[in-house]
Amino acid sequence: MRKSHPVRRVVLTTAATVSGIVLLLALKPASDPSSAQAAGGAAPQGGGGAAVGTTVTGDAAATQYGAVQVRLTVAGGKITGAEAVQAPKGGHSSEVTADAVPKLNQAAVTAQSADIDTVSGATYTSEGYRTSLQSALDKMKTAGGAQGTGQTVVAGDVAQTQYGPVQVRITVSGGRVVRAEAVQAPQGGHSSEVTATAVPELNQAAVTAQSADIDTVSGATYTSEGYRTSLQSALDRAGG
Repeated sequence: MRKSHPVRRVVLTTAATVSGIVLLLALKPASDPSSAQAAGGAAPQGGGGAAVGTTVTGDAAATQYGAVQVRLTVAGGKITGAEAVQAPKGGHSSEVTADAVPKLNQAAVTAQSADIDTVSGATYTSEGYRTSLQSALDKMKTAGGAQGTGQTVVAGDVAQTQYGPVQVRITVSGGRVVRAEAVQAPQGGHSSEVTATAVPELNQAAVTAQSADIDTVSGATYTSEGYRTSLQSALDRAGG
């Protein structure tokens, strides 16, 4: 019998090892779920897996430690996912948010309402969460009612301003804007005061003008500009 040459044995062994490593790499998942979540931000809580449906964003609720804003994912008339798109950050607030928000998200999906308990140690965040959650639920009902009465709800693009994003949503019926609202507007510190004063005026002006040709609210130049930009995009989507 012919003996194998030592060099040949080494080559064959090395080839087998490389093949095994390649096979293991091929079987390894393409991505680490935890890494994907870290890259994409916090995922909606409370749904078993990825939530599918339409999204409704509540008004931002100002608290002593920062704004809280809740966005719901709705399918079949039920809340399938909830997430806080804004929550207090910085120092101890970040720790409180990291602990409380997932619990509040889960509670919102379980309760299917804003009747959820306060998370221990996160009283202000919990109160802000409930307030924003309730406004999201109210908008969800309004949108559902609008669809049943031949009305169309159209959201404009998010317009970035020096003090934060502005996004306008309009309700159209019979070719006319019957309602306008800012689902996003600058929040925090003095911006919250400006938003509270300017947005209602801008909403009314949009309905009155039936266009984006509305005046700038005194003291709210950037918010007014962002509002007009987002409003125009909503009007364009609604057919002018």
